[in-house]
Amino acid sequence: MKNIEVANGLSEARKKEAGVLFENLIHLMDQLREHCPWDKKQTYQTLRSLTIEELYELVDALQNKNEKNIKEELGDLLLHILFYSKIGHENGTFDIADVVQAISTKLVNRHQHIFGDVQVENEADVKKNWETIKLKEGKKSILEGVPNALPAITKAMRMQEKAKAVGFDWDNRTQVWDKLMEEMNELKVEIAHTNKSKMEDELGDVFFALINYSRFIDIDPEAALDSTNRKFKRRFMAMEQKIYAQNKTMQSMNLKEMDEIWDEIKKTEKQ
Repeated sequence: MKNIEVANGLSEARKKEAGVLFENLIHLMDQLREHCPWDKKQTYQTLRSLTIEELYELVDALQNKNEKNIKEELGDLLLHILFYSKIGHENGTFDIADVVQAISTKLVNRHQHIFGDVQVENEADVKKNWETIKLKEGKKSILEGVPNALPAITKAMRMQEKAKAVGFDWDNRTQVWDKLMEEMNELKVEIAHTNKSKMEDELGDVFFALINYSRFIDIDPEAALDSTNRKFKRRFMAMEQKIYAQNKTMQSMNLKEMDEIWDEIKKTEKQ
């Protein structure tokens, strides 16, 4: 393996401090597992939903660019990694050292352009090599690495990215836009025929094509939709407050009246 010089890395003193702190955290996990009634009861299955919750809390912190919360949520996730590793150790299958060793080995094996003699020109070459290496490691399909439990939008994006890595992709975004319009027209036909099953199928194709187009214009569709959700929530709650300030309720107003307030809020935001 190449001896790589690392610029702007942690100082040797800080690395040693991190090692000591990590060892102390492992010891703390051991104590919790032995003495805390709640920690004693946890299993892979009971921790699963909690881990997902912690991950989404980290995503919130990242979206809000809150460095303090990012640090805290990373710590929560690290604790979960130690928790799973502790249970694995108790089961006699793996421990935290195995986890660290596995990811270290994987990173070296899949970055032969850094630690080996493979030559790459750009990011696309890196991704292509990555998928080729995974197939050599025993994967039967490049899509095996896409978790079934991923949210549908993210899953579509990841599958498209993986297909692109091996050259299965559109040449330009105009082609993708044309495909999107084609799928929209096919959806309209099925809506006219009121065929619910085919409508669902065609709507899925529209979403898939739209996600593909977002990839070509370098927009994260999950982030874009989340931003719109937040915007809608902010404006809707502002509308509620304006209505309540008039001693009215939304139920007592018609759509035209609510739309007028909505447009007022939008105009204020844009100013």
